[in-house]
Amino acid sequence: MSSSLHVAVLCSRVRVEEKYIFQALEKRGVAYDHVDDRLAIFDVEKAADWQKYDAVLERSISFTSGLYALRMLNAMGVPTVNTAEVAATCGDKLLTSLALAKAAVPQPRFTTALSGESALQAIEQMGYPVVLKPVIGSWGRMVTKINDRDAAEAIIEHRETLGGPLHNVFYIQEYVQKPGRDIRAFVVGDQTITAIYRKSPHWITNTARGGKGEVCPVTPELHEICIRAAQAVGGGVLAIDLFEDPERGFLVNEVNHTMEFHTTYPLTGVDIPGYIVEYLLAVARGEKVLR
Repeated sequence: MSSSLHVAVLCSRVRVEEKYIFQALEKRGVAYDHVDDRLAIFDVEKAADWQKYDAVLERSISFTSGLYALRMLNAMGVPTVNTAEVAATCGDKLLTSLALAKAAVPQPRFTTALSGESALQAIEQMGYPVVLKPVIGSWGRMVTKINDRDAAEAIIEHRETLGGPLHNVFYIQEYVQKPGRDIRAFVVGDQTITAIYRKSPHWITNTARGGKGEVCPVTPELHEICIRAAQAVGGGVLAIDLFEDPERGFLVNEVNHTMEFHTTYPLTGVDIPGYIVEYLLAVARGEKVLR
C-alpha cells in the first residue's frame, strides 16, 4: 500500500519503539522524516518548513523538549500526535489528577502542598504510608513511599535542599495496596488495544525498574475506565496506568503520552506501532478522531 502523505517523527535517540514505528510507516509506503529534536528549529516566520508535513508524531525523550516543540507546531497549524494540550496535562502528575477528578474518573486520593511544613501536615492528615512524587518525571524516579514521620521529615528536607522550583511542589498520593502488580493499558483513539500486568515484589512495578510483564485481558470494565481517562486528558495515543483496589476496583494512577512499548509489543503480539501509525495517518488526512 502506498500513500501520498508526508509525516515526521520527532525524537532524539532512536529507541526500539521508534524503530518499530519507522518499520510500520515503511510497510505502509508512507514518506516520513526522522527529525532530531536536538537539531530542529521552530520559526513561525518559516512555518512552511513544518507545514510540508501532514502530521508530526512526537516521541521526544525529554518532556520539556517535546512539549515546547508541540506548542510551536500547533501554533503553526501542524497536526500532531499527541497535541500540546494533551502533553502538558499528561506530563504533569498534578494536572493529570485534576483532569481525572474533573471527569470523575476513579483514582487514588491525592493532595498537594507548596512548602515542607504544609507537606508534612498534609502527609499526616492523609495517614501513613503515602507516596510522594515529583509532579514531572518518569520511570519511577524520585517516587518515594513514606512509612512514618521520621522518613517524611528526611525526604521533605532533601527535596527542599535540592532547591529546584518544582521540588517545592509536593504531590502526595495515598498508598494503594496492590496485589503485587499494576496494569498498563494502551489506548489509541477510542480503542483499548491491549494491556499488560507489570509484576514485581517491589512496590514500584515499572518495567523500567525491573517489573515483569504478563498479558492482561482487556475486559469491558477495563476498557471503559481507560477510555474515560483518555478522554479526560484530551485523547490520542496514550498509556493508562491503573491499580486494582480490592474495594474500589480500578483506579487510574497515571496517563502517559509518549509511552514505551518494547515489552508489551512482543509479549502481547498486538501491533502497537501499527495502531499508532494508522492513528497518525488518520490525523494527517484530517479525519475526525477521538483526540
